[in-house]
Amino acid sequence: MKPYIILMLIVLAGCKSPEARRPVSQSSGTFINESIERNRELVAQEEALILEIIEKDSAQDYTASNSGFWYYYNQRSTDSLNTETPEYGDVVRFDYSIKDLDGVVIYEEGEIPTKRYAIDKEDLFGGLREGLKLMKEGEEVTFIFPSHKAFGYYGDKNKIGTNLPIITKVKLHSIINETNNSND
Repeated sequence: MKPYIILMLIVLAGCKSPEARRPVSQSSGTFINESIERNRELVAQEEALILEIIEKDSAQDYTASNSGFWYYYNQRSTDSLNTETPEYGDVVRFDYSIKDLDGVVIYEEGEIPTKRYAIDKEDLFGGLREGLKLMKEGEEVTFIFPSHKAFGYYGDKNKIGTNLPIITKVKLHSIINETNNSND
């Protein structure tokens, strides 16, 4: 009879519903909140530095973009028929050079080969991707990008370091409309 009682106790103990396991460690989100605050401070510092540069440069007429960078025209299109700016899928051909905010050349003109880029279909750093959409064929524009609009935390893994705001001079040679580009 004793084996029967022991067997019943084991069966009854085995029918108990499972208890939820507690995590070994709990994350409070502090790291993420601290990271957000550090990034906000970095953006504010960079913007203050950029605005100081713009204030000192009275020779240029800077425009603040809706995308979070500043620019001015070195060469503006005077052709009244040239009103087209690139749109999604259009292929643009352009050259550009890059300096840091102190004016130290990182990539000089001609060091980066002429680029062909399909608007929003290929990889290109965010600020330049948005900046090209503001340009017309034949224009040359100088952009000032805070680091989050340039190469961000990782840099370009070559000459541009971590969190480096940059000045980029861009010459847009041509725009090929997506509809005309389907044969390429």
